[in-house]
Amino acid sequence: QVQVVESGGGLVQPGGSLRLSCAASRSVFAFTVMAWYRQAPGKQRELVANMRPDGSTNYADSVKARFTISRDNAKNTVFLQMDSLKPEDTAVYYCHVRRLAIDYWGQGTQVTVSS
Repeated sequence: QVQVVESGGGLVQPGGSLRLSCAASRSVFAFTVMAWYRQAPGKQRELVANMRPDGSTNYADSVKARFTISRDNAKNTVFLQMDSLKPEDTAVYYCHVRRLAIDYWGQGTQVTVSS
């Protein structure tokens, strides 16, 4: 069994920054992928960014050059640094990991970008 717990959401003004954290109950190297997804009201959940064990990353076009996914191997934690936030980034953000072909999700953290 794997647990992942997100933190770091909140309310921020347009142009501001937030950093989300996702603490996993296993080493980051135990996962095929670690990722952040988001779901806005009335929309489907979408991939924001992911990272493979080798450190390779992938980003949605809408967040490229604004968001950065990273990890702390010693703390089994993956981060999402979000800069230049826009109102359209408002959503519930979910941490996702995959291990042995099984997907695990966090409970989600709300990010609201509004003046």
